[in-house]
Amino acid sequence: MSIYAQVAKEGESRRVLALRSPIDLQPIGELVCANRDDVRAAVARARAAQPAWAARTFRARAAIMERALRVLLARQDEVVETVVRETGKARLDAMSMEIFAAADSLCYYAKNAERFLKPQKKRVHGLLGIAKQLRIVYRPLGVIGVITPWNGPFILAMNPAVQALMAGNTVVLKGSEVTPYSTRLAEDIFREAGLPEGVLQVLMGDGETGAHLVESEVDKISFTGSVRTGRLIAEACGRRLVPCTLELGGKDAMIVCEDADLDRAAAGAIVGSCMNTGHYCCGTERIYVVEAVYDAFLAKVVEGTRKLRQGSALGFEEDVGAVFWDRQMAIIEDHVADARAKGATIHVGGRRNPELPGLYYEPTVMTEVNHDMQIMREETFGPIICIQKVRDVEEALRLANDSPYGLNGNVWTRDKEKGVAIATRLDTGSVSVNDMAMSYGVPAAPFGGRKESGIGQVNGEVGLRGYCHAMPVLIDRFGGKDLPSAYPYTQKKAEGMRKLMNFLWTTPIGRWLS
Repeated sequence: MSIYAQVAKEGESRRVLALRSPIDLQPIGELVCANRDDVRAAVARARAAQPAWAARTFRARAAIMERALRVLLARQDEVVETVVRETGKARLDAMSMEIFAAADSLCYYAKNAERFLKPQKKRVHGLLGIAKQLRIVYRPLGVIGVITPWNGPFILAMNPAVQALMAGNTVVLKGSEVTPYSTRLAEDIFREAGLPEGVLQVLMGDGETGAHLVESEVDKISFTGSVRTGRLIAEACGRRLVPCTLELGGKDAMIVCEDADLDRAAAGAIVGSCMNTGHYCCGTERIYVVEAVYDAFLAKVVEGTRKLRQGSALGFEEDVGAVFWDRQMAIIEDHVADARAKGATIHVGGRRNPELPGLYYEPTVMTEVNHDMQIMREETFGPIICIQKVRDVEEALRLANDSPYGLNGNVWTRDKEKGVAIATRLDTGSVSVNDMAMSYGVPAAPFGGRKESGIGQVNGEVGLRGYCHAMPVLIDRFGGKDLPSAYPYTQKKAEGMRKLMNFLWTTPIGRWLS
C-alpha cells in the first residue's frame, strides 16, 4: 500500500493525493497539488514583496526571526506531532532534528547575518590603490525557490528559508508530497511571527509542482534531494542562467582506527546509521574497521543494536521509528537481499519488523560486506550498519574514497591530530572526528558535497552570501579633472603604458610597489 496515491475529487482540476501515515498506513489527509498557474502567481507575489523586504534593516528582519523562534518554541509539540504523524520518525529525532536545529538556525542567523553581509572595504593592490577604493556590497538575489525532501520536512524548509530571508530575499518553498503539512508549518510560524504577506510562501505539491517552480522566474534554486532530480534542476538552471545549490545523496564512510575509544565509536556507529531511521543524507552507511580492533568493535555494535527499541506508541522511549516512505522501504529491502545473496552475514535484524503494522524495518548489523554489493555503493537510506574489516587506515581511506558520493564522513581515534590528518584525506564535503555526522548541525560550518553529492555550499557565512550577489563598487579617491584612460588614444599614451609596465614588473622598486 502506497503512502500516497492520486485520487479524483469532484470540482478540483488539480492533482489530488490521498496521504497515509507510515506508522500504520491509515489515511491522514489529502494534498491538492499546486499547478503551473499557482506557481507563477506565488512567484509574482514574492517578486512584488521583495523590494520592501530588502529595504528593511537587518535588525528589523532579525526581530521577525526572533519572534519566529518564540513561536516555534511555543508550538513545538504541534510541530513534533505533525512530523511524527507524517514520517513515523522517533519522537526524540523529531525534537532534536526538527525543533532544536530550527531554533538554533533562527537564533544564529538573526545574530550574525548583518556581520556576514555588511559592506566590506578591500585594499586595491599596486599603484591603483593610491587612486581607488574598493567596496564589496552584498545585494539579495531576489526570489529564491527552495525545494526540500521528506526526511527532514520542517528543518530542511526552515534552515534555507531563514538564510534567504535574512539576506533580503523572498522565498517560494515546495516541500515533499510525502510530508506536506510538516513543511507547511514553516509558513504558519513565520506568518504568526509577523512576516509580511508574500515574503515566504509554501507550495503544496509533488514533483510536477517542483518542476514548475524550477522553470519559473525565480533567481536561484536551493534543492535538497536525489542525484537524479538534482541533475535535472542543474540543467534547467543552466538553461535559464540562474544559480543553484544542490545537496544530494551520500554514502558516508566511518573509519575506526586501532587506537579508537571503542565504546564511543560503537555508539557513534549505531546512532550515525540509525538516527532518523537512517533517513539523512550524511548518515553513516559504510564502516571500515582496522582488523586489530574489528572483533571487539563488532561485538559492541551488535550488543548495542540489539537493545534498540522500536514501536508505534510514538513516545520518547522508542529509538528507531518507521521508514518514512514505502518506496524507500523497497530500496532498503533490495539492498539487504543483494548483500545477503552475495555472502554478507546479518548479525541483527535484516527484515521488516513483523510485530508492527506500518513501515518498520529492524535495525540491522551486517558484516562480510564489500564494494561488489549495492549496499556499499548505492545510497540505502535506512537503519543498516555495514561493517567491513580492513588491514589498516590506508586501506580504509582507499575504500572510503572509492565512491561516487562525497558528502560527509567520520574518523575515530584517540589522537586528535591523527584524526584531522586522516579527515583531510577523505574525498568528501566535511568530516567529523570522534563524532557522527554533525556538520550540518553546526551553523558556522559551510555544508556541501563533492562528486555526486552536490554542488555549492549552504550554512554559515558562505551559505548566507550564496543568496546574494557580491557587487564590487570601485570609488575614485580624488576625483581629478583628467581621466588617464580617456579618449583620444595616442602614441604618447601607448609609450607611457609600456614604460609603466616595464617599471612595475621588471624593476625591484616597481615589483615592490605592485
